[in-house]
Amino acid sequence: MGVTELKRKGRRNKAVANNRTAKIKNLLRKPEVRNVDVEAIKAQFEANKSK
Repeated sequence: MGVTELKRKGRRNKAVANNRTAKIKNLLRKPEVRNVDVEAIKAQFEANKSK
């Protein structure tokens, strides 16, 4: 009794795993979104400009 190699299934499993890791790496590459106080930044620019 011979052993059948499921090449296509192996390729598909590897592709799914690679796509999952690529998605995770892509998500980690983006900086996290933070709440930014725009008015404080504008005030800081005005303070630096007046120096």
